Amino acid sequence: MATKNEQLENLNEIRSLMERSTRFISLSGLSGIFAGIFALIGAVIAWWILGFKAPGYPEGITSISDLSYKQLMWYLFMDATIVLLLALGTSYYFSHRKAQKEGVPFWSKSTRRLLANLFIPLTAGGIFCLILFINGNVSIVISLSMIFYGLALYNASNFTLNEVRYLGLANIICGIFALLFPAIGLIFWAIGFGIFHIAYGSFMHLKYDK
Repeated sequence: MATKNEQLENLNEIRSLMERSTRFISLSGLSGIFAGIFALIGAVIAWWILGFKAPGYPEGITSISDLSYKQLMWYLFMDATIVLLLALGTSYYFSHRKAQKEGVPFWSKSTRRLLANLFIPLTAGGIFCLILFINGNVSIVISLSMIFYGLALYNASNFTLNEVRYLGLANIICGIFALLFPAIGLIFWAIGFGIFHIAYGSFMHLKYDK
């Protein structure tokens, strides 16, 4: 007859197998750390492009290089796009590497469920933010990008590690504060996408990767 410890080990193994079959658990903490670093760099570049003025007010935007308003919008768009691509690339690389180390398939049914629940609200929010951005509503875009991103993370957390849910909530809160205080919205953006990602990634790295 199995001892109590053996029964607990068997239950833990069964639970682990169930989680692997229903949840994507190969998220790497390093991907969160690098995403946060890229976001902070992008925020600094955006702040420099805006000439260290309050974002969100076209009539008040000035640039060190005396760019036109359309040029400013284009550079800000490129800045955000590069940050997004770098974050997605590092997330894929480190998560794929972690899955290989753990001997589990990276592309599975749980991965597809995770990506669907993440990218459907994220894509809808991205299109909405892009329309606002084209019309010059920069300050609203800063806040809504965090809110939609937080909602996407919260939605996707049902199919991955629970800690993702708290990162989503943190970004939603930052987005609300950025909406209330648009003059310093970029600072809240740096906190949400930058500092919170680094803190989340460090915690995940120490808890799971190590």
